[in-house]
Amino acid sequence: FFVDLFLFLDCELNNKNKNERMTSALLFGLGVLFLVCTQHTTLADEHDHKYEQGEEVVLWMNTVGPYHNRQETYSYFTLPFCKGPKKSISHRHETLGENLQGVSLVFSGLDMKFGVDVPQTEFCTVELNHKNFKAFSYAIRKHYWYQMYIDDLPMWALVGDFGAGHNDQEKKSDKMYIWTHKKIDIGYNHNRIVDVNVTVGHRVELKAGITLHFTYEVDFKPSKITFGNRFDKYLDPHFFQHRIHWFSIFNSFMMVIFLVGLVAMILIRTLKKDYIRYSKENDLDDLERDLGDEYGWKQVHGDVFRPPPNVMMFSSLIGSGYQLSLVSLCVILFVIMGDLYTERGSVLTTSIFVYAATSPANGYFGGSLYAKLEGTQWIKQTFLGSALIPATVSGMVLLVNMVAMYYNASRAIPFTTMLVVIAIWLFVVLPLTLVGAVLGRNLSGKQDTPCRIKPIARPLPEKKWFMQPWAISLLGGLLPFGSIFIEIYFVFTSFWAYKIYYVYGFMLLVFVILTIVSVCVTMVCTYFLLNAEDYRWHWTSFFAGASVSLYVYAYSFYYYFFKTKMTGMFQTTFYFSYSALFALALGIMCGTFGFAGSNMFVYRIYKNLKLD
Repeated sequence: FFVDLFLFLDCELNNKNKNERMTSALLFGLGVLFLVCTQHTTLADEHDHKYEQGEEVVLWMNTVGPYHNRQETYSYFTLPFCKGPKKSISHRHETLGENLQGVSLVFSGLDMKFGVDVPQTEFCTVELNHKNFKAFSYAIRKHYWYQMYIDDLPMWALVGDFGAGHNDQEKKSDKMYIWTHKKIDIGYNHNRIVDVNVTVGHRVELKAGITLHFTYEVDFKPSKITFGNRFDKYLDPHFFQHRIHWFSIFNSFMMVIFLVGLVAMILIRTLKKDYIRYSKENDLDDLERDLGDEYGWKQVHGDVFRPPPNVMMFSSLIGSGYQLSLVSLCVILFVIMGDLYTERGSVLTTSIFVYAATSPANGYFGGSLYAKLEGTQWIKQTFLGSALIPATVSGMVLLVNMVAMYYNASRAIPFTTMLVVIAIWLFVVLPLTLVGAVLGRNLSGKQDTPCRIKPIARPLPEKKWFMQPWAISLLGGLLPFGSIFIEIYFVFTSFWAYKIYYVYGFMLLVFVILTIVSVCVTMVCTYFLLNAEDYRWHWTSFFAGASVSLYVYAYSFYYYFFKTKMTGMFQTTFYFSYSALFALALGIMCGTFGFAGSNMFVYRIYKNLKLD
C-alpha cells in the first residue's frame, strides 16, 4: 500500500513544476508529522503534582540490584519482601521510555496521605525459611540496594549489611544484618512535594527460622525548596562543572581554531599554488606536456565523481547519519529548554519520537544522494535507509533481552513494548522516509558534476602504506576523539554509574566542536588522498570520520576495567553491547559530517579547475 501510494505521489510530483512539487510534498509531510505530534501528545501521561490535605501519596517500589552493576536490576518483590495492607491505588503509569529502561514500578501497599504523619507502624512480617534466608543473604553479600519513588522523586536504600558494617573486608563474616524499618521524610511547599528522603533502621541479624517485622513511619515537614528546584539535590555540580570539564572545552576550542587554520592554509595557499602550476601546464604545447612531470589531484578529474562501490549502502548510511545528527541536536535542545532529565524515561521517549518525526531527513538526503550517484532501485534504498538503524539497534537489544530474560531481570523488554516500537517504525518512520525520498529525488537528485566522468577508470598508482585509504581513515579519527574524550568520560559516568547528566549546554558545545573537527580533518584527508592520485574519496571520507567509533569503543574497554567494578555476564553483555551501539551511532554521524565536508570541498576545487 505504501509503495503504491508513494509511486503515485512521485509521478504527480514529476508532472508539476518545482514550486508546486515542493508545496505538495511539504503539505503531505507536515500532515504526517502533525499526526506523529498529536499521537505523542495523546500517549503522554502527565501529572500536576498538586495535592490536597489528606490526598493519597503513593510510594512506588521500583527495582533492586547490586550496587556495582547499575543495569542489573530486578523487580523489588523478587526478593521476599512483603507488601503493605493497602491493596488498591487511584493511579498507575509507565511510559514507553520507562518500559525500555527497565523501570518496574510496583505499589508498596503503604497507606500515606498528604500532610498526615504516620507513627512507627508495622505493615507486614516475613518468615525466614531456608529459601528466604538464602535470598536475603545473597542480596546482602552482593551489596543489593533498592529504589523507591514518591511523586517522581527517587530514593535509595540498602537491603542490609554484614559484619561491623558494610565493609568488603568482612564478606567472610557469618553475621549478616537486614534493615527492617523505613523512616520517610517528605518536605512540602504549599500543596507540592519538593523533597523526599528515606532513612533505614532496626538492624536485625539474619537467622534462619526467625520472623522479620517490617515497619515504617512518615514525617511531613514544610520546606522552602521551590518546586522548580526540587531536583537540584540529585545533581552533582562539583563533578560535572569541575574545572577539568571547562579546560577540556577550551582545549577542544583551540583544536578547532588550529584545524580551521590548517584547512584555510590548504585552501588558500596550497590549492592556489596547484592552480598556478596547472595553469602553466595548460599553456604548454602537447609535446612539452607529455615530457613534463604531471602529478596531483588534477590527474583524477575524470574519475573523482565516479560513483563508489555499493552505492545503496553508502547513501543509506549518509541518510541515517543526517537523521541521527538532527535527532541528537533536537534532543539536546529540548533537554536544555525543558529539563527532561528530571522525569523518568523522558529523554529516551523524546528521542524515539524525534527520531520518528525526523525520518524525512533520512529519506531526503539518502534518496537525493542515491539519485546523484546514478542509483536506480530507489524504493529498495529507501527501505534499507529506514531500517538500517532500527534493525541494528533491535538486533543488539534482542541479544541483551535474551540475557535479561535468562536472569529474569527487569531490563527484559515486554513483548507489548516491542510491538509498539515496531508499529512506530512501520506506520510512522517508513512512510515519512518515503516522503523524504520522493522529495530528495525530485528536488535535489539531479547529478551536477563539474567534470565529465571518463568511461574507463584510471588505474591507481602505487603509493606508500600511510597514503592508503585504510591508513588515512584510521588516522582521521584521532583528532575528533581527542576533542571529545573528556566529555565521553562524563557521559559514561552518568550512564554506567550513579550520576545524572544535566550539563547539556556542554554537550551542545562538544557536538558543534565535533562537527567542525570531523569536517576539517576529513577535508585534509581527502586532499592528501586526491593528491596521491587516488579517486576513492567517498568511502574514505566517510570512514575517516567514522573511525572515531573505534577509539570510543576502545576507550569503553579501558573504562570497564579501570573505572568500574562491574561483574557478571548480564552486566558485561549489557555494557559492551550498548557501548557498541553508542560508538556505532557516533561513527555514522561523524562519517556523515566527513563526507558532507569532503563532498563540498571536492566539488569546489574541481569546479574552479580549468580543463581542456
